[in-house]
Amino acid sequence: MKLKWFAVSALAFSLGASTGLATARASAQQGPPPPGYGQGGWDAPPQEFRDVQRQGFHDGIEGARKDFDNHRQPDVKNRDEFRHPRVERSMRADYREGFRRGYETAMRHMMDSRDHDRDHHDRDHHDHDDPH
Repeated sequence: MKLKWFAVSALAFSLGASTGLATARASAQQGPPPPGYGQGGWDAPPQEFRDVQRQGFHDGIEGARKDFDNHRQPDVKNRDEFRHPRVERSMRADYREGFRRGYETAMRHMMDSRDHDRDHHDRDHHDHDDPH
């Protein structure tokens, strides 16, 4: 009996360790997250979201970041992850809802940051031109 319990525990531990390693590898391949990401700020999914919606929300943020960095037209419907979510069929609507919210939140945040930076740069540049 003890041997069977030990075998089950060892199996559970090895599965958990390999899942964590795979997640760490996937995260490392995606590159650094946007500033403030994952700190409970603008990128935090709504509290009422279920797990699949939270996953969609985070994937939407990543999709928006990729579109923004590659100067693509912002359109959630152009993302493969939105059109063909890799979740069970019964969870697709929830995933897409979360993805759309994450995508729109990230685009709004990045556009506002870009506009703020541009305004700040223009103001600084203009101040140097003003002899008064």
